[in-house]
Amino acid sequence: MSETLRLITEENRKALEKLTATVEQKLILLSEQSGKNAEQQREALEKSIKGFQESFDKSVQSFNEVQREKFSQLESRQNELVVNTEKKLESIRVTVEEKLEKTLSERLGQSFETVGKQLIEVQKGLGEMQSLAQDVGGLKKVLSNVKDRGGVGEIQLEMLLEQILAPEQYAANVKTKAGSNDLVEFAVKLPGKDDLNSVVYLPIDAKFPRDVYEKVVDAYDKGEPAVIDAANKELENTIKKMAKDIRDKYIDPPHTTDFAIMFLPFESIYAEVIRRSHLLEQLQREFKITVTGPTTLAAILNSLQMGFRTLAIQKHSGEVWKILGAVKTEFEKFGGLLEKAQKHISNAGETLDQLKGTRTRAIQRQLRDIQVLPGVEEADVTEITAGDDE
Repeated sequence: MSETLRLITEENRKALEKLTATVEQKLILLSEQSGKNAEQQREALEKSIKGFQESFDKSVQSFNEVQREKFSQLESRQNELVVNTEKKLESIRVTVEEKLEKTLSERLGQSFETVGKQLIEVQKGLGEMQSLAQDVGGLKKVLSNVKDRGGVGEIQLEMLLEQILAPEQYAANVKTKAGSNDLVEFAVKLPGKDDLNSVVYLPIDAKFPRDVYEKVVDAYDKGEPAVIDAANKELENTIKKMAKDIRDKYIDPPHTTDFAIMFLPFESIYAEVIRRSHLLEQLQREFKITVTGPTTLAAILNSLQMGFRTLAIQKHSGEVWKILGAVKTEFEKFGGLLEKAQKHISNAGETLDQLKGTRTRAIQRQLRDIQVLPGVEEADVTEITAGDDE
C-alpha cells in the first residue's frame, strides 16, 4: 500500500513539476509579450498555484482516505482467508492422518507377514545350504582321499556298464594277465577268434588325477606362463604314468585285446587331456591306451553292444543252417524210402496184372468144355455157393 501511495505521490509530483514548468514557460512568454501585464499575470499565477495546491492537497487527502479504506478491507479479507485456510488445512491434516494411519497399518501388517514368510524361506534355505555344505564337505573329503577318488571313478564306470551292457558281457575285478595277481576294475568280454565260447578281455580302468588337474586350473587362474607350463608337464607325466601302469598290469594278448581303456570320470579332466593331441598319440602308440570320458565311453560301449547283437544274430543264423542241413539229410532219406516203396508197389501191380491175365485165361481154358446143368438157374448156383460157404 505504501508503494502505491509512493507511486501516486511521485506521479503527482511529476505532474506538478510538469505543470510548474508549463506555467513558467507561459510566464516567460507573458513577460516577453508584455511587460505591462507582468504584475497581473504574477498575481493570477499565484492564485492558480494556490488553487492547484489546495486542489492537490484535497486530492491527496481523498486518495489517502480511499487507500486506508481499501487497506482495511484487504486486511479483513486476508484475515478471513487465513482463518478459512487454517480450518481447511486442519481438516485435510486430520483426513490425511487417518488415511495414513490406516494405510500404514495395513502396509506394515502386510510387510511383517511378507517378512515373516521370507524369514521362514530363508531359514529353510539356510538349512538346505547347511546340508549342502555338509554334502560338499563330505564330497571334498572323498575327493581328497586317493582311494576314495578311485572309488568315485569305479562307481561311475560301473553305472555306465550296467546301463549299456548285459551282466554276462562284462566282469569286475578280473585277472587279465597270466602270472599276475593284479585285478583290473572291469573288463568287457569279447568273443575269441577260433571258438565262439572263448573270451578275450578288454580292460577298462578308472583314473582320477584330481590334484594335478587342480594345479593346472590354478595355474591358468594366476596367468603365469612358467607355472602353467610346469602344471601341464606334471599333468602329462601323471597321465603317462597311469597309462604305463595299465599297460604293464592288464594288457596280455591273446588273453586280452592289444589295447586297454583309461576312463576319466569327469568331462573337464577328459577335455584337458584330449586337447593335447601329441599326448593322445603317444598313449596309443607307446602304451596302447585309449583315453575316454563318460560320453565317449558310453559311445564305445554302445558300439560294442551293437557288435554283440550282430554276433548273436550270426550265431543263431549258423544254428538255423545246421537245422536246415539236418532237415535236408532227413528229406533225402525220406525220398529214398519213397522210391523203394514206389518200386515195391510197382512190382505188386505187375504181379496182380500177371495173375489177372495169364491165370484167368488158363482157368477159362480149363472150364471151356464144362457145360451148364439144364434147369439150373444162376440164382440156384448162388444159393448153393452160399450154402457151401456156411
